[in-house]
Amino acid sequence: MNTAATAEAPALPRAAESHPNQFALLGQRRFAPFFWTQFCGAANDNLFKFGFTVMVTYQLQVSWLTPHMAGLVIGALFILPFLLFSATSGQLADKYDKRAMILFVKWLEIGIMVLASWGFFAAFVPVLLLCTFLMGLHSTLFGPVKYAYLPQHLSERELTGGNGMVEMGTFVAILLGNVAGGLIVSIPEVGAHYVGVSCIALALIGRLVAQAVPVSAATDPGLKINWDPVSETVRNLKLAHGDVVVFRSLLGISWMWFFGAVFLSQFPSFAKEVLHGNEQVASLLLVVFSVGIGIGSLLCEMLSRRHVEIGLVPLGAIGMTVFAVDLYFASRGLSGAAELTLGQFVAIGAHWRVMADLALLSLFAGLYSVPMYALIQLRAQPTHRARIIAANNILNALFMIASAILAGALLAAGATIPQIFLATGIANALVAGYIFFLVPEYFIRFVAWAMSHFIYRFKVRGDDYIPTEGPAILACNHVSFVDAVLLMAASPRPIYFVMDHRIFRLPVLGWLFRLAKAIPIASQKDHPAIYAAAFERAAQVLREGDLLAIFPEGGITRDGHLQEFKGGIMKVLDRARADGVHAPVIPMALVNLWGSFFSRVEEGNAMVRPFRRGMFSRVGLNVGAPVTADEVQPAALRSKVEQLLAAGV
Repeated sequence: MNTAATAEAPALPRAAESHPNQFALLGQRRFAPFFWTQFCGAANDNLFKFGFTVMVTYQLQVSWLTPHMAGLVIGALFILPFLLFSATSGQLADKYDKRAMILFVKWLEIGIMVLASWGFFAAFVPVLLLCTFLMGLHSTLFGPVKYAYLPQHLSERELTGGNGMVEMGTFVAILLGNVAGGLIVSIPEVGAHYVGVSCIALALIGRLVAQAVPVSAATDPGLKINWDPVSETVRNLKLAHGDVVVFRSLLGISWMWFFGAVFLSQFPSFAKEVLHGNEQVASLLLVVFSVGIGIGSLLCEMLSRRHVEIGLVPLGAIGMTVFAVDLYFASRGLSGAAELTLGQFVAIGAHWRVMADLALLSLFAGLYSVPMYALIQLRAQPTHRARIIAANNILNALFMIASAILAGALLAAGATIPQIFLATGIANALVAGYIFFLVPEYFIRFVAWAMSHFIYRFKVRGDDYIPTEGPAILACNHVSFVDAVLLMAASPRPIYFVMDHRIFRLPVLGWLFRLAKAIPIASQKDHPAIYAAAFERAAQVLREGDLLAIFPEGGITRDGHLQEFKGGIMKVLDRARADGVHAPVIPMALVNLWGSFFSRVEEGNAMVRPFRRGMFSRVGLNVGAPVTADEVQPAALRSKVEQLLAAGV
């Protein structure tokens, strides 16, 4: 946009540029001890479970626990505490200091592993089954603490990266635990003994690291514990349902666990019956899947500009479906007369497509899940956060049980494993589509994210000034028909836009803005009812503590210059003050959009010449310091926006 402004551009905060990446958290006490504590716990869970499973499958002859049933029984016993005790664990995590809860859980883990070690030495299966249930209880108690801890110690800008690190660490720990458990238990004669000793050692390391976890104050110390798991589970689910976006995000995460459980549970059979590989090939599939999840989780921060970016969720869902379906086609017609070793398997070119599908499928699953977890942590009430996460754990357990039942039913009905993968991929598209239909915010954010990454090279400066909570008015220049979409991409929160009612007539953009619940406005002379309703709705947005965006020029510029600001913003502020709301105004300037396809550069017309400035045109948004409601005047606000324009991209 052209401007005659010669005033010196205001200083913009550099927090976004100097903010360390997610790996820097590993050097900070508020994150590192917690990360390594949960890492040790996840590794120990899987070291114990896999070592025990291999022992009863290959080394012991137990008449009442056949090798075919061992994995199923061990998995069921581990999941059972999530159904029975998640409601209670959520209450405990809200009522007590999370550091104290973590230390209690680690002491419990040491006790369980001492008992398990005796079970390994004595080869006493009933004790080891009891320890499996108790380790499930250990994980049930830790789960709500794990995800409720992060938002107490990380800012909104760090939450996505922190969750990505935790997800990556969890899957790496699961992988290492399984590999170590399999290798150690296979040592002749003494393997089971070494597994027991290793479990105690890992539990002790986790307890030592946990000592450095910082204090995390109780969020609801006055909470009265309800020890009835059934009534409390119902209450937790109702509590989660109180916020529609949060509850449906819980369902979205639980679906991801359903999706992942289908693949993980079928890896051994898939490797043997479809890929004609040995147990090393099954392990390779697990490695590929875990690495994919880890990479996808870590990519979230980079792709989200270090905000909670739920626009990545639809992208993740698309990738999950595409590569699940392609896995079906990649695994058809693979021949193998004899069981393939790991070296023989990777020497066959067709198998690389299978591994690529698994890696990309799991990578997109990481993109899908991390923003959802971060959104729940950000939007859930702090006093109820752990109980909301406990509700999620209950749903996750139910969905994983359902996945096992459905996969078993399909196999019994004669379906092949690739066909189950195909059905799961198609079901994922249907379920994800339904979730995005119920919560349009996901789709809207995806459109904004895609436009700011694939159509424009969009740079935001000063986005620390956009408040992460509380009411505020965003006042921006109006250059093009996609200004609102770019502001969505820059904000960590939903924005309600006041927009000319005529834009709703446009075929695609009109539908998108209606989906975003934009507020139509018209002149008081032509449409008094629309005019009055717009100000009433704007006041409601601010009363509810949300962000309201206004283009004070009153229309899209036709010459590239900043127009005079009209008085509508003053009426909005006066109406808010009457409700007792003193919302700050955040000045903003969209830079270098004039001349793009969506601006009125073609003799006052827009969208005439596609790609008139080529692909990835460089545009920007400069955000200024908030102005208090009492200090706002249209002319002074215009001057601030003009200075932000002068700062350039």
